[in-house]
Amino acid sequence: MNLSLQPVTRDNWQEAMALQVKEAQQQFTPAVAVSLAKIAIKPDGEGVTYLPFAVYNHHEMVGFIMHAYEKGTNNMYWINGFLIDEKHQGKGYGKAALAEMVRWITAQFNECQEIRLTVHKDNNAARNLYLRFGFSLTGEIFDEHEEVMAFTVK
Repeated sequence: MNLSLQPVTRDNWQEAMALQVKEAQQQFTPAVAVSLAKIAIKPDGEGVTYLPFAVYNHHEMVGFIMHAYEKGTNNMYWINGFLIDEKHQGKGYGKAALAEMVRWITAQFNECQEIRLTVHKDNNAARNLYLRFGFSLTGEIFDEHEEVMAFTVK
């Protein structure tokens, strides 16, 4: 495995939008198009910056992950819109992409003390991945079905 995160740009956005999860998982994560729309719409406020990344194994796009953050904070660093394409699930890409995103965030933002994400309450596979990685449930609920999880940066 040679996994890397590359920005979604005008050269690869259409390939990114073709990524999809299995039908039974579609309720758990937004389509890439929805995540990309957040960049322009800014549903979380003007102070939030969204950075979309394609997940590559060598030169093949296998997933998508987006980072959102609020400048000047130490705990508003979010991972969202995270998915591995249905054809590439079960190969370890999710764990590797999560680790790479956490590394990238902490390398870019020295002030970051906590990285957050949400997980659908019925998405046991994702919850278990995040728990094994070191995220913990905060007890906060977002949008009725999403549990907030946090990872403390050491």
